[in-house]
Amino acid sequence: MSSSAGAPALAEEVTQFLQAWVGAMALVLGQIAGAACPMEFKAEAPEAGAGDAEGDLRAMMTAAGSLRGEMAMRVPQGAVLGVAQIFLGEAQDASASLSNEHREAAEEFLRQVAGQVATALKPAWGEVQLRLEFGSAPSWPPGAGGWVGPGEGAPAQLWVEWQASAALLAALRQSRAESSAAAAAPAPVSPTPVAPPAAGPGNLDLFMDVELGVTLCFGGRSMLLREILELGSGSVVELDRQLNEPADLLLDGKLIARGEVVVVDGSYGLRIQEVESANVPAGLQAGPSL
Repeated sequence: MSSSAGAPALAEEVTQFLQAWVGAMALVLGQIAGAACPMEFKAEAPEAGAGDAEGDLRAMMTAAGSLRGEMAMRVPQGAVLGVAQIFLGEAQDASASLSNEHREAAEEFLRQVAGQVATALKPAWGEVQLRLEFGSAPSWPPGAGGWVGPGEGAPAQLWVEWQASAALLAALRQSRAESSAAAAAPAPVSPTPVAPPAAGPGNLDLFMDVELGVTLCFGGRSMLLREILELGSGSVVELDRQLNEPADLLLDGKLIARGEVVVVDGSYGLRIQEVESANVPAGLQAGPSL
């Protein structure tokens, strides 16, 4: 868990953003250590990390998507070693030498934290992409800054100095203002839906001039793709229906009638023998002939 007991005086939206980082650090560290690792804001820097040192780990976070801006993080050398030892399953030994493997483990820890933060920010800020680069100090003057450190009972002395750019602070303020404006705006009034007239016998006259396409189906057959590709001029495809069986009349793919195929003035026709009443609206059944 995390706490804001030592949180600097910041705007609510900035504190909410930073709390996502504090909570993610506690979560990832706790998962690795197998024990609760509380983290909280700190009003003062740790004695061993107040000034820059050659072995400190620097990370630059760049936000894109619904939030834009940068935040620089610095992890003092001693905290890098402690976190890396937990990450690698090593015993806590402050006198051990800081190796490249330790630095890579600490970098991976921060990457996992950034992934958790992006998930935590989604409900309030939507899709936010966070990119981490290691090794460079910020080239911009910080708009705000402070420290995050271990809470009571934390197994590792993880300390992180953070510095937020003015661009990030502005984006957070703007997002907060837009959310407030959206909440204050009156809800749009939806027009009352008007139900269309029921297609009962009394309303059939409204649809009598609507043209509907019908299809005469003599039969069908399932074929392999190989058989279809072999078709050519003169090929004969045998259907699944006998010559004396009635043909189907389809409306929008549904069977509405069956009958005998006839020739009318040189064109095919259908002498209806049976109407499928279940697929024909009541009142549209015009009798036994087409």
